[in-house]
Amino acid sequence: MQFEPGDRRRVLPRHLRPQSAPDVFAYAIRPARSTDLPYVREIYNHFVSNSVVTLDERRSSIPYWREKFALLTRLGLPFLVAVSPSGVVLGYALAQPWAGKNAYRYTVEDSIYLGPGAGGKGLGAALLQALIDACEQLGIREMVAVISDSKADASIRLHAKLGFEEAGRMGRVGHKFGRELGTVYMKRVLKPVRRRKLFGSSAGR
Repeated sequence: MQFEPGDRRRVLPRHLRPQSAPDVFAYAIRPARSTDLPYVREIYNHFVSNSVVTLDERRSSIPYWREKFALLTRLGLPFLVAVSPSGVVLGYALAQPWAGKNAYRYTVEDSIYLGPGAGGKGLGAALLQALIDACEQLGIREMVAVISDSKADASIRLHAKLGFEEAGRMGRVGHKFGRELGTVYMKRVLKPVRRRKLFGSSAGR
């Protein structure tokens, strides 16, 4: 049977049209390894150079990440990465001491970054939830997020989705790319499953 040009019968109903196979976004979350640090560095430096999500202005170095990795390992704090089936690091999340004082040992600040193309697929929520779970296993009681108040709506929504509440704002405390920037503080009460071990003065005095 032939159809004349423009005949609507040539267009199949939507439910009969061939369906393309959905893209599968697969990943695994595991503790970071020293071999992951170059990839973590590149993810972070992308945001340093191209956004105000972080107020860092200088690109980080491998020695910087090695030092941070060693500190978190010594303190027993989680540093997680999400990797693709082929081993590509898609994003990371870590918990670091809040304010660097021993009396804050039950409180941590989270840091979570996703590589290009990894956003909008649920990975951020999965990483943050894994970080929360790991901190609760360690006896951490509070988690704090410090978020730039400019173009960070996605980060604010992510934290709110996982139970964080806004705890305050500070305006015009940062300056980057010729812009005045503020910060949004969010906080979540955790449910520790064990008593937090007391570490030494490694986190600062």
